[in-house]
Amino acid sequence: MTTIPNPFDPARLRLDGKKGLIVGIANEHSIAYGCAQATRALGAELAITYLNEKAKPHVAPLAEGLGADLFLPLNVAEPGALERVFETIAARWGKLDFLIHSIAFGPKDDLQGRLADSSGEGFAEAMDISCHSFIRMAKLAEPLMVDGGTLFAMSYLGAQRVVEHYNLMGPVKAALESAGRYLAAELAPKNIRVHILSPGPIRTRAASGLEDFDTLIEETQERTPGHRLATIEDVGLATALLATDAARIMTGDTLFIDGGFHLMG
Repeated sequence: MTTIPNPFDPARLRLDGKKGLIVGIANEHSIAYGCAQATRALGAELAITYLNEKAKPHVAPLAEGLGADLFLPLNVAEPGALERVFETIAARWGKLDFLIHSIAFGPKDDLQGRLADSSGEGFAEAMDISCHSFIRMAKLAEPLMVDGGTLFAMSYLGAQRVVEHYNLMGPVKAALESAGRYLAAELAPKNIRVHILSPGPIRTRAASGLEDFDTLIEETQERTPGHRLATIEDVGLATALLATDAARIMTGDTLFIDGGFHLMG
């Protein structure tokens, strides 16, 4: 007699036995750390990366506290570095179930100046690290997602609207959101889902590079319907849920985690 799987099995809301790569933890305030905490709480085994030796002491205690199975250096701008991370994952795990890309960078002069004044070099660097590295990760993850999987990257409302002082990063994040849609379509036959998450402003190390960020925080909180900004825990919980089998049919959208701020005119 054939047993029909229960579509409402509570195990579908867990990540037990799932293996995930988290890229972008700089410290305990990082969005990536909130995602790592939430996915670990649901049972996932984690590989965590750190940017360089300067960053390592800040990330190592967090990785240890999470019981990370792998703790690896990764500067996506360094030739071969990303490939080495995936080679290690292949050797250690032989598979990958989800990855979280939570990195962005642009030279300060280009970030804080007008888009019209941005340099070609700065624009290319921002696009490579903030967008194309996600595409590269998707390509490397594809053969390891033998049972399907989920890819995540982080955006912001400035990709879809003009947000004062977001400048160069607006079109870069717009490219990331578009890349997410194309990757979702290309990888769907292999049961690989893609989500671009768009939290509201959060006080992270990366955000500190934006001009007048404190003003942006205050104005966003005032205009958000519930006057409450998202936290790294909010983003983490949403990410963890989307990584479970409960969200198996969802893919390709930019999902806002911003308390409804994006609804306001």
